[in-house]
This record gives sequence, C-alpha cells and structure tokens, in this order.
Amino acid sequence: MPRVSISHPRTAKVRLLEWFSSRKYGAVLQPLQVSMHNSRVLTTMIVTELTVGRWRSLTPTQTALATMVSAGDIGCSWCMDFGVWEHLNQGVDPVKLREVPNWRESAVYTDAERRVMEYASAMTQSPPTVTDEMVSRLQAELSEAQVVELTALIALENQRSRFNFAMGLTSQGFKASCDLADR
Repeated sequence: MPRVSISHPRTAKVRLLEWFSSRKYGAVLQPLQVSMHNSRVLTTMIVTELTVGRWRSLTPTQTALATMVSAGDIGCSWCMDFGVWEHLNQGVDPVKLREVPNWRESAVYTDAERRVMEYASAMTQSPPTVTDEMVSRLQAELSEAQVVELTALIALENQRSRFNFAMGLTSQGFKASCDLADR
C-alpha cells in the first residue's frame, strides 16, 4: 500500500496525466499518482523520463539488464514488475528478463551482458563498489558515450527504485499481463 495517498482532486491536469498513462501503459502508474502531490517533482520526473526515452546508444537488452539488476538490488518490486512489461514490449528476450534475479549463476548471458550487470550492481551498492577495472572491461565492449549513458541510466534507476520503494509502491500487475512463464 502506498505510503501517501494516490487519490487527487480531478483537475484538468490530473485527468490529462491519467488519460495519457492509461493509454500508454494500460493503467495509471502509481509513481505518477504519488508524484502528483508535488507539481514541481512531477514535472521534473516527466521531463526526465521523456528525455531519457530518446537515449539510444545502448541496446534494449543492455538497458533492461542494467535497470533490472539495479531495481532488484534495491528491492523495488514495482520497478521489477513494470520493467518486465516495458522491456518485453521493447523486444528483450523473456528468458534474460526472467533470469535477472539469478544473473550471477545463470548461463543465459554473454560476457558483455554480465559486465553490464556487474557494473549496475556495483553502482547500486551503498557505497558504490565500482572499480577502474570494471570500467575498463566495459570500455572493451562499449564506447565512452555508451559507458556514460549506461552510468546515467543506472543512476536514474537507483533514483526511481529508491523513490518507489520508500513510497511503499509494490507490484502493480504489469508482469502478470505478460504471460512471462509462457515465453
């Protein structure tokens, strides 16, 4: 149960945001509902997400693995739930998404994908445990621009996951609509 109310006065802005969220995602996203309590926070989050949505130097799989590992390490069930739905819709292999919680032991990942996940996990630790060697191994596979984008994406997922976890947001049922077990 969210730690703050997800109901709001039915202003034009609220109705517009709910309409857009429902149309794009099939439901009103709970982080959106929580953020509506502070219009400046809400605006910043929307602008950030719209901007990040245009980043394209990483593959959808690299993005998915980095963000899902980060969300999993933090323990954000909302982010894991939504992440599965979002990344399946972007064409990411469902087997790779299903194995994220066991990525260290799973045989489904390439060495390059493991380096991305190792980096995401190291960035998510408190304090972060990123090493020069980790970044050097990434740079063998990714350009400097891609390493910068990967780092920014993981940092953003840390923000999202920590916000959602602290606000008490849990699975909203997106993963259930994917029939992940059947893929």
